[in-house]
Amino acid sequence: MSSGPGRRVAVRVPATSANLGPGFDTLGLALSVYDELVVEQLDGDRLEIEVEGEGTVDVPRDASHLVVRAMAHTYASVGRSLPGLRLTAHNVIPHGRGMGSSGAAVVAGILAAKGLLEGEAAFSDVDLLRLATEMEGHPDNVAPGLFGGLTIAWMDAAGPQHKQLIVHRGVSPLVFVPSFTMSTAVARSLQPLQVPREDAVFNVSRSALLIAAMTQSPELLMAATEDKLHQNYRAQAMPETDRLVRALRAEGYAAVVSGAGPSVLVLADGPGQRLEAADLMASVVDTPWQALMLAVDVKGGTVKNAEGSA
Repeated sequence: MSSGPGRRVAVRVPATSANLGPGFDTLGLALSVYDELVVEQLDGDRLEIEVEGEGTVDVPRDASHLVVRAMAHTYASVGRSLPGLRLTAHNVIPHGRGMGSSGAAVVAGILAAKGLLEGEAAFSDVDLLRLATEMEGHPDNVAPGLFGGLTIAWMDAAGPQHKQLIVHRGVSPLVFVPSFTMSTAVARSLQPLQVPREDAVFNVSRSALLIAAMTQSPELLMAATEDKLHQNYRAQAMPETDRLVRALRAEGYAAVVSGAGPSVLVLADGPGQRLEAADLMASVVDTPWQALMLAVDVKGGTVKNAEGSA
């Protein structure tokens, strides 16, 4: 399909869970919950936004919309101005719950721009991760959102980098999503600028072990998800989350705070253990929580012509 007014692309981006316990700002996992949107290029500079699902009340309908901002950033990276757009979004990823909703919006915008600019500009995986990290601030959520699976993300002199890993088929993710939200900025403000050397060494060992547990040995997930860098410091702001994590771990389930919280991620060793953890949750929490039994997404974000051609 030629570029210009009338061109339409469809984008699908998975939820993500960052940190996974010890892998603070480094490890991320793509999960089988998706935001989907269709973007159509319009004449002039008109901007039309329709939103259904999560954020229907709160999401802006102007150029401050995060998807639109990410698209504008991508266009600017190749010296182009954002054209007129009609954006139709169906949001499923919970907002403010530690499941990467803002990272998903950034990834969605970048992929939508890539699709609309096809034939006029090319974007490598390196370009996509760089653009997303420039918008999001760090790559641990946007890397799995872009590429799927379990990702290790880091920064070097050349910019953000990532390595995608295949998760062992026995790892069965379960996310408990509460009715309340948590600000990532607030969660980060509770962490100290320095930590004891012993805690840093502890997390290095557990992060290395977590890679082995996620890819080869799920029976090691309990030990591999221990953390001393961020979860304890944030617990005061999320007492119900902290209580649920502690209760699950006391019974042998590899539970961690999902991203900045307040959702809780359980990396179960098989579907049976996942069901047991879901049953336990119901007896621990006082307020309504939703249990999402998910798969690991292996594709990451996708973009195609809205008419269905690749």
